[in-house]
Amino acid sequence: MPSTFSVFFEGPFWVGVLEIAGPDGVRAARHVFGGEPTGAELAEFTRRDFDALLARALAAPAVPADACPPPARRAGAKRAARAAAREQAARPVTTGAQEALREAFEETAHLNRAAAKRQRAAEAEQRRALARAKAKARHRGK
Repeated sequence: MPSTFSVFFEGPFWVGVLEIAGPDGVRAARHVFGGEPTGAELAEFTRRDFDALLARALAAPAVPADACPPPARRAGAKRAARAAAREQAARPVTTGAQEALREAFEETAHLNRAAAKRQRAAEAEQRRALARAKAKARHRGK
């Protein structure tokens, strides 16, 4: 049975999809990686979790192969590189994952700034209270 494992970006996450083509149709299962997986992370995934993904794919219902669109004809390497360069130039450099990470970073920074402001105010209030207590003690002659 021919099978393919594809990793692609979907929304804010990177997703891996295992497709198994058989005589009864195509079966598939997916795994959400989250951030973009590195080669080492993919190797670790195949070593540790690929068997479970394969079992899920084999347990999935088969979809008739004629219901699936035929795969697109694969372009040559140079043509694909030119198309990727044109697409990259046409859209901003940031990907959706980078955008999601940037927004999460900004939200965390906003929360940290607010917490730091509250902390500084509490420390200032404590210093003022200590200064008042010292002034009162000096006034009483202690």
